[in-house]
Amino acid sequence: MIMGSSGSGKSTLLYALSGMDKPTLGEVYFDGRNITRYTEDQLAVFRRTHCGFVFQQTHLLDHMSLMDNVLASGLLVNRNRRALTAKAEQLLTQVGLPASSWGKFPSQLSGGEAQRAGMVRACINNPLVLFADEPTGALNSASGDSVLDVMTRMNRDGQSIVMVTHDLKTALRGSRILYLRDGTIYGDLTLGAFQDGQDEGRRERLNEFLAEMGW
Repeated sequence: MIMGSSGSGKSTLLYALSGMDKPTLGEVYFDGRNITRYTEDQLAVFRRTHCGFVFQQTHLLDHMSLMDNVLASGLLVNRNRRALTAKAEQLLTQVGLPASSWGKFPSQLSGGEAQRAGMVRACINNPLVLFADEPTGALNSASGDSVLDVMTRMNRDGQSIVMVTHDLKTALRGSRILYLRDGTIYGDLTLGAFQDGQDEGRRERLNEFLAEMGW
């Protein structure tokens, strides 16, 4: 989890790590690759084959069904439509989106459903890292919890996730917290893997850490 006050550089760090932005100084190594040396075309290929993105707004294409939104992203990497469709169906089912919803358009989905569809789209190409920028920021409490539950299960299954958040409940799900101040990593807290029923102890540790950071 990446935390910090507004303007501290959270989203900038996320975008630099994922190759969406190029830093003016320094280098970014991703899985042993110095991506700061990549051209824009190389970065585009790198992002769609190694990264997944989930934002506060889902950015699903309004004129395409839920399933077609997912497949459109996958077909950029995998031309085997049958295999890709089977994988999309499996992922959509895993995140609680039944077959009855696959033909719906984004305007027919709830906020939580749309965000879960966005997560499937982000994961369809087996990203090494899933980058998330305030993914629950536009959701109500119940929908936000359902999205966090899905991301927690993904993480337990081996999906690396780097997430920007202002929300304490969301931050509690993280195994590690980086706190930024004025573009610098000011604090670093290791919480360990999230387990159900451990909220109180984790909350105390996180609150103490954030108090030290001047949150």
